[in-house]
Amino acid sequence: MKITFRHRQSAHCESGVTANLLSHYGEELSEAMAFGIGAGIFFAYLPFIKLNDLPLTTFRNITGGILKRTMKAMGCRLEAQTFRNPSQGMAALDEKLAQGTPVGLQTGAWWLPYFPEAYRFHFNMHNLVVYGKDGDRYIISDPVFSEPVLCLGSDLSKARFAKGALAPKGKMYYLVGTPKPERLPSAVKNGIKTACRAMLKTPLPIAGTRGMRFLANRLEKWPAKLGEDKAMLYLGQLIRMQEEIGTGGAGFRFIYAAFLQEAATVLSENRLAKLSGDLTDIGDHWREFAVRAARNCKGRAGTDDSYPAMAAIIRQCADREEALFKELSRIV
Repeated sequence: MKITFRHRQSAHCESGVTANLLSHYGEELSEAMAFGIGAGIFFAYLPFIKLNDLPLTTFRNITGGILKRTMKAMGCRLEAQTFRNPSQGMAALDEKLAQGTPVGLQTGAWWLPYFPEAYRFHFNMHNLVVYGKDGDRYIISDPVFSEPVLCLGSDLSKARFAKGALAPKGKMYYLVGTPKPERLPSAVKNGIKTACRAMLKTPLPIAGTRGMRFLANRLEKWPAKLGEDKAMLYLGQLIRMQEEIGTGGAGFRFIYAAFLQEAATVLSENRLAKLSGDLTDIGDHWREFAVRAARNCKGRAGTDDSYPAMAAIIRQCADREEALFKELSRIV
């Protein structure tokens, strides 16, 4: 049992799954366009939410938001289910596959054996598409891999029902109806407006560009408040959230920059192409922060790698992103 489904590799799992599902139903959409329409770009420092006992920092919007917003904007209905019983969850998956429907899943990456051991960690928000079954193995389009992969049902069940923070609870989803291509220009505009509101007008001081400055203020005080060893753990966690987990801060800026480049053509607005270049430069600046932070974690810090110096880079990113999203808001 195998559905005809075109696998495409992507930089980020949710935006990749979104683009691949829409393409399957006739709307050839790039990952960057799905990410932008879904207003995926964001920032928040959430010290009260712990991942591996360390504070969570996110450089993208809430898991599932890209998928839901993009499907709605393109005129598709998304059906989603969660389950308490793993057997019921796997039976429901098999039923949809038998109907010829590719199924998206939220999973715990640690339990997916096709991940190289060095890249396996407890992360319960990994998205993929199942589009077939060969005996007791499922045929999977995991967008972070170059080719489709196979996974035993027992392993996939463990991944679907992984425990811990943001447990997937067997979540599966699929499209009902087909996308409406004529909605693309309005979907692009609304996606940009939503991203601008999130980055500039979220009332909480821990989110958007205000959240970046909040993090910078905290980071500057970590050594004195937490001690050098714990400060290093916090810094290491921040690097992982930025550069390894879910594509990261700079990576998401690069994807959104690609979206702005495409949006410039869709909306016939050259100013978006210039902002695309500006955001690429901002992504490079986030990478500079990551390099300095990594030198600290490896015990190779130089005179320019102090905690105040790293905090200054984050503040510069905040200032530049604030200016960029204000300009975007004026354009649309």
